[in-house]
Amino acid sequence: MQWTSVLAIYFLFFVFSAFLLLPFGVRTHDEAGLEKIPGQADSAPVEFRPGRLLLRAAALAAVVTALFVLNYIYGWIGVEDLIVWGPDAD
Repeated sequence: MQWTSVLAIYFLFFVFSAFLLLPFGVRTHDEAGLEKIPGQADSAPVEFRPGRLLLRAAALAAVVTALFVLNYIYGWIGVEDLIVWGPDAD
């Protein structure tokens, strides 16, 4: 596998991880016990930390990409393992 392919796969996992981790660790003003600004949405976060989110997404994407590349090298899970219905190979 070429390094550019690994980089592209990492980028895809990074974006997916960022969206997956987005709702975790977010508190609203009601949960924090703070007063809301008039016109503010009830679901608006108290303190959004994009740097922390990107750091967590980068770490998760690195782990998942490493597992993906290792599976590519060693072939732990193949296409035939993912078939859950259809004709039996026996």
